[in-house]
Amino acid sequence: MTQKVLLNSKEVNIILHRLACQLIEKHLDFKDTILIGIQPRGTFLAERLKEVLEKEYNTPEIKLGYLDITFFRDDFRRTEKPLEANKTKISFIVENKKVIFIDDVLFTGRSIRAALTAVQSFGRPSEIELLVLIDRRFSRNLPIQPDYRGRQVDAINNEKVKVSWKENDGEDAVYLVTN
Repeated sequence: MTQKVLLNSKEVNIILHRLACQLIEKHLDFKDTILIGIQPRGTFLAERLKEVLEKEYNTPEIKLGYLDITFFRDDFRRTEKPLEANKTKISFIVENKKVIFIDDVLFTGRSIRAALTAVQSFGRPSEIELLVLIDRRFSRNLPIQPDYRGRQVDAINNEKVKVSWKENDGEDAVYLVTN
């Protein structure tokens, strides 16, 4: 197995700030906008963006939730091991709000399709956007594209994109892993 560094800690930080600026350009005061991190790995990116927006760009009171999509996926019964769901933490109604789904890697699009179904339990958003750190553009199974992307990566066949977060993995980095 080989690992190639796609983004180091400094580059991840630069991308986080660029994505935060793009969100500010579109949503200004975030009064009617909600960030929702897709469990499990999108929550790290969502928390980081919220922190950057609030502390470095003085955006007040951004609502952040976490959405578990485990049992909304179309492939959840295709594994031998029992699935462990993550916790959904959305303490507000999304009715008529602008929702921004946040995930680390956009691969086939199936996670986002599941998130579209799962979020309906919390109301009907006026608009849904998608923000991803990494967009694997040649692997989509569904017609889903990000509104905001940190970096586009052309990973093929047996290559995997691995995102490491300081909070979980001890470092901020993105790797292209080949088996």
